[in-house]
Parts: sequence; structure tokens; C-alpha cells
Amino acid sequence: MLELTDVVREYRIGGQTVRALDGVSLRVEAGRFLSVVGPSGAGKSTLLHMLGALDSPGSGSIRFLGREIGHLSENQQAAFRRNQVGFVFQFFNLLPTLSAWENVAVPALLDGIGMRKTRTRAIELLESVGLGDRVRHRPSELSGGQMQRVALARALIMDPPLILADEPTGNLDSHTGTTILELLAGIAHSGDRAVVMVTHNPAAAAATDRLITMRDGRIDADEQTAAS
Repeated sequence: MLELTDVVREYRIGGQTVRALDGVSLRVEAGRFLSVVGPSGAGKSTLLHMLGALDSPGSGSIRFLGREIGHLSENQQAAFRRNQVGFVFQFFNLLPTLSAWENVAVPALLDGIGMRKTRTRAIELLESVGLGDRVRHRPSELSGGQMQRVALARALIMDPPLILADEPTGNLDSHTGTTILELLAGIAHSGDRAVVMVTHNPAAAAATDRLITMRDGRIDADEQTAAS
């Protein structure tokens, strides 16, 4: 699904050049749940930004389903993110004045899909993550785990082939985090999607199929896990 070849990304910080990604090459396949770990500053977040077209490399190639996406215009990047990628964040990023189903529906409504069709699909997705009885609840009426499940449903509303998760269990207790990991694994193992997760949690990483360890902007290790 995704192939990075010799990707380099540098930033200017305090008058110095920092190489956040240093010649990274990586293939991401559909049907797999992949985790990325490493110390702070290893390049994990920069890699996730590249995969989601939130940033562009200084050099190298990023191909998605055979199409080069590493050097898109801002409008093209926005269209790619809207239609091809679902994002799941540590802090949920739900709109507090909207109900669960309305939060899930937002990306589709912004894309011009009709309200009736979008509402039906949003409720179906909430039911699929175990929140069929919470569709009208606002975020303040939900637990952290429930809010993350709403965020998962929202990530799926446009039926994207790629799900990117940034510390999705970071604000959850271990039991609730395990539930979220099981949902992410189920999404990946449906066969037509890939899920890439950045995490500092070794237990969360061990629950994925493949573990990428980064250090100093490079891939230090790439291994299959016991869960694969």
C-alpha cells in the first residue's frame, strides 16, 4: 500500500539543521497492524506525518497505491488526507458541543455527503465499536475509552485504506487500552486496510503484527511480533 524510499526530512531549529528522517525506506502492506517505537526525537512523529501527507520530504519517494504522494501541493495533500487516511489521536480531538454520531459524521459532511446517508453510516460505525447506546451522548458524557472509540469510528467514516494512530492508548487505563488495540487490530485484519501506530508503550507495540524501532531518524530494527 505504502512504500517509502530513501526519505529525508530536515528542520532548522535554533540555527542548526536537524535531520528528523535520515534515508528511511519502508513498505506498509494492507491487512497489517504496524507499530513504530523509539526514544523521543527518533523520528516517529515525522514518519507518521509523512505517511499521512501532513508534511513533505526534502528528498526521497513516498508512493501510495503506486501514486507518488511525497510532493503534493497543499490542496492535493488535504484531499489525500480527507479521502485516504483516518487519524486517531491521543487526546481524541472530539468537538464538545456535538453528539457522538455528529462527531463521527463531521468528515463526511465536510466532504459534501448528505446528512441522511452520513447519519446512518455514523451510527453503524458507532455500533461496530460497541457504542450503539451512546450515539446521542456528547464527549463530556463519555469515558476516555468511549471517546477513543468515537474517534475510531470517525477515522473510518470516509472508508480510508490507511489508519494512522498517534499514541491512541496514551490517555487510557490498561484494560481500556487493550480494547482499543483489539479494535485497531480488527480494522487492519479486515484485509483491505493498514494501521500504523506510534507508541511509547511496549505492551501496545507487542500487540501489533510488526514492530519498527527508530533511532536518530533511521529504522534501527524491523521485526515480526508474537502477535503476527
